[in-house]
Amino acid sequence: MAHTLKSKKQLLTRVRKIKGQAAALETALEQDKDCLAILQQIAAVRGAVNGLMAEVMEGHIREHLVADGLSAEERQEEADKVATLLRSYLK
Repeated sequence: MAHTLKSKKQLLTRVRKIKGQAAALETALEQDKDCLAILQQIAAVRGAVNGLMAEVMEGHIREHLVADGLSAEERQEEADKVATLLRSYLK
């Protein structure tokens, strides 16, 4: 997971942003805010999580699927793992 260590600060910044957005969503629900305001908060959380997922996934693909020195069998195993993960994420 060297690729996540390289961008650890950036990833943690994204996670903290998600945490703040989730807190804002919780507050909006507790305060009985308008449905549109709540939907906007949900969309913000979803967008931030999708951005985090894309960033980590890109690093993983570059490090574990297209990096030099991997055998065809290793690439296939990693591709299968990524496909399984994506199916789970997109449900």
